[in-house]
Amino acid sequence: MKPASLSLSYLVFILLLSRCSNVIMASRQLCEGHSTPVLCVGAFEGADGFLASGSEEGEVTVWNKEGTVLATLGLVSRDDVTSAVFSPEAPGLLYVSHGETVSVLDPRSLKGVVEELQGAGKEEINSLALNETGSALAVADDSGVVRVLELPGSKAIRTLRRHTNIVSSVAFRPLRPNNLVSAGLDMQVMLWSLQKTRPLWTLNLQEVVEEEDGNQQKAGQLFNPPLAHCVTVASCGNIVACAAEDGHVHLMRIGSGSKLDQQGAFKAHSQGVSQAHFLSFLPHPYWLATGGNDGLVALWDLSQNQVVTCEDKAKPQAVPANRRRPKARAKAKLQSQAKPKAQEEKETVEGEEKKEEGVEGSSMGQSPGTEESLKTGPKLSFNHGDKVNWVCPALLRGKPSLVVADQSPNLTVYSLAGL
Repeated sequence: MKPASLSLSYLVFILLLSRCSNVIMASRQLCEGHSTPVLCVGAFEGADGFLASGSEEGEVTVWNKEGTVLATLGLVSRDDVTSAVFSPEAPGLLYVSHGETVSVLDPRSLKGVVEELQGAGKEEINSLALNETGSALAVADDSGVVRVLELPGSKAIRTLRRHTNIVSSVAFRPLRPNNLVSAGLDMQVMLWSLQKTRPLWTLNLQEVVEEEDGNQQKAGQLFNPPLAHCVTVASCGNIVACAAEDGHVHLMRIGSGSKLDQQGAFKAHSQGVSQAHFLSFLPHPYWLATGGNDGLVALWDLSQNQVVTCEDKAKPQAVPANRRRPKARAKAKLQSQAKPKAQEEKETVEGEEKKEEGVEGSSMGQSPGTEESLKTGPKLSFNHGDKVNWVCPALLRGKPSLVVADQSPNLTVYSLAGL
């Protein structure tokens, strides 16, 4: 049984959400695709409209856009399937991670493994990401390393070693196929250029939280540390969101020369935020879907957030490039504790990429947006009721939707029609 104080806190948070947002319960279940809890979901946004889901004990299922099971494959290794991503250029290529291996599958004919990328990870892989050209695959694992493989051929072209703990998530920047963002249980978010072996900048979420709390808590003694679980980049390529264990979503704006320009955060969930994903198919690129251990799934409109609009009037302060402190590597896997601007941005890509090689620091202002969400709330929220493993934005039956995986073998689809 939960302590009374925790139950009261949760109840207050739910009341705030229901007062400030549209709470919608309409949903449908996608069943009979798995026999074990689903851990990840991926979507192909082309005409084929495939969905792919991976679960415990090596099950991979492909669904059509109507939500019907097309095929299910049991991987020989029987390792949990932790990530599933489609090639943006080829609907016949689906990459799934299990254990230390990445398997290449053909979702149109799921009869077996097309190719296995052995040793893609040194330890268990947590996250996969493909750049928008489908020419590079980033692999993040428990060893704290991000490996970038050239496609086709799977040759390792970069090994990125700066995290001091498990790398939980990785994402490429849209419009900039040689840039990627990583986040880990060392509470650090890093922006990388594939031309370099060190990050362009590092943001230490623990230090950010300690500064915002006025150093009321001793370093290393955070009651609810901001372990970074999931990172996502908006389709404009310049806004990064990171889901953290402290219930916040941390936002970063990448400015000219790929410098860290602005940073802020907002309270999104009453418990750890396990998932955060920008949606690319709504009227503007700043819609963000989140899911948490509190059983809530929410959709946020960040178009007026100060990190996005740069309307913060506070004077920017110079910040060291690498805001980090030495930390001992955790011996246990902590992740188990929490299971129209786009065109304007595109026109500046070439100029920014030329500046990247000289970037070693950041000039960053902090936006006081932490309490903003408690006043405005999410645009939509769904009381899912179970701890969320994955949230996948997708177009199903031509309608914008969120596909949610939890502790069960089924998927739940929430419609976003009407936005």
